[in-house]
Amino acid sequence: MPDKPIDITIPDLSGRRAVVTGASDGIGLGIAARLASAGAEVILPVRNEAKGKAALTTIRETNPLAEVSLRELDLSSLASVAALGKTLLEEGQPIHLLINNAGVMTPPERRTTADGFELQFGTNHLGHFALVAHLLPLLRAGEARVTSQISVAANQQAINWDDLNWERSYDGAKAYSQSKIAFGLFGLELDRRSQAHGWGITSNLSHPGVAPTNLLAARPDTGRARDDWKLRLIRSLSSRGILFGTVHTAQLPALYAATSPDARRGGFYGPSGPGHLGGPPAEQKLYSRLHGTEQAQRMWEISEKFANLSFPTA
Repeated sequence: MPDKPIDITIPDLSGRRAVVTGASDGIGLGIAARLASAGAEVILPVRNEAKGKAALTTIRETNPLAEVSLRELDLSSLASVAALGKTLLEEGQPIHLLINNAGVMTPPERRTTADGFELQFGTNHLGHFALVAHLLPLLRAGEARVTSQISVAANQQAINWDDLNWERSYDGAKAYSQSKIAFGLFGLELDRRSQAHGWGITSNLSHPGVAPTNLLAARPDTGRARDDWKLRLIRSLSSRGILFGTVHTAQLPALYAATSPDARRGGFYGPSGPGHLGGPPAEQKLYSRLHGTEQAQRMWEISEKFANLSFPTA
């Protein structure tokens, strides 16, 4: 008898507005489709308009009545982040769900954002940090839940405090881990500050495990011209249901964290299978690198300085 497919129940989201970054393909597209199927109005902020339109077509093929639309966003540009914030503020509709899912992973050579930050730190962490800051009035109006997608890499390496932008020496994997540790610290500190200042939003973390997603695939735009042996191995084992997750199961922790009435503020959700690489979503023990509140506060202050913005204290 075949195993029962792994899935979760998503509550009715009618009347809710959701924003999902990185939703033009892969995990993010699956997340956006599920939210739309549950009745949410879903906004897909995308860098590539053609990919965004293809994503809308994919969602509407299975749900013709889906309320989905595109906005322009390049997380590697703080000006683009600010422009999206301005657009959505002018629309004036509360945001009830924000899933910070987009990311870039391990370019072999050091690359920088439009503002001169190391690409992974500037995109994965700083771009999302600025996005939340710009959208905060709408998130407060919607008493939003913010879910930030980190990675198993946040359980490795450390913050390179003396060289956050990896200007003196660059290691793609270490820089990726740093970006996800910083992002995790932000997600937890966001919840603490919301409680302290009465912002009325909740924030938690998720991670997708390891699955053969587009994040791992060849990405000429980041200098990765071909799939490596690691991705080929993950694809092979994933297709056999061995150890690793699938693109479908990788969506579930963020969906659970963002929508389940049982997902708690400040919680951390990921796959529950061996090594937390695949399987059904469940709450997980927080990675040791994300425990320090002093580190989180330090990263928050640095991020405000780098992004040239500040969060309110009331």
